[in-house]
Amino acid sequence: MGFLDSPLWQFDRLLVQEYQLVAGVDEAGRGPLAGPLVAAAVIWQEPPDCECPVNDSKKLSARKRETLYQIIVRDATAWGVGIVTVAEINRRSMHQATFLAMQRALRALSVPPRLVLVDGLWTVPRIPLSQRAIVAGDGQSACIASASILAKVTRDRMMKALDRKHPGYGFAKHKGYATPEHLAALKRLGPCVAHRMNFRRVRDQYDGLFPTG
Repeated sequence: MGFLDSPLWQFDRLLVQEYQLVAGVDEAGRGPLAGPLVAAAVIWQEPPDCECPVNDSKKLSARKRETLYQIIVRDATAWGVGIVTVAEINRRSMHQATFLAMQRALRALSVPPRLVLVDGLWTVPRIPLSQRAIVAGDGQSACIASASILAKVTRDRMMKALDRKHPGYGFAKHKGYATPEHLAALKRLGPCVAHRMNFRRVRDQYDGLFPTG
């Protein structure tokens, strides 16, 4: 089954016929203890001619995500990425940070969509576009699933770069999530500037001096 036959594209197909320019938006990185939050927005006016069906990024292998990432950035009508840094996350709630990343992703699109499908419970504030929030939308809509892939691959690449800059934490492996390996490294090394200091599990390892390494 290829992209064209995917149930996710069939969900989007009628909306695209009605609105022409439909964007899906999703994020990656709400839960980790370290690293940026990344959102992406993707518009498909027609599905690409490929045999790799799009799906929720969490249900795909890293290899399939990379393959679909290349197809999305090459063939999508438009795509955009929005990044919220650790410093910005430390100054706001994760809810606010998520909206900020999605706003940036939507504003990065080269063409404005006529309808935005947002993964989750809420639409994006301060975006003057028609929107629909879809719970678990990355498993229903091809546009949202494509956005989830773009966000996930972008963030994973950033975490690999952070691993080279801050060795010892294992960022390339666990991508900043609270795995036993990561928590042990936090206890051994203390937090670095890539860590989200407004997260309690990071503050538990904080000795009172803001990390500089």
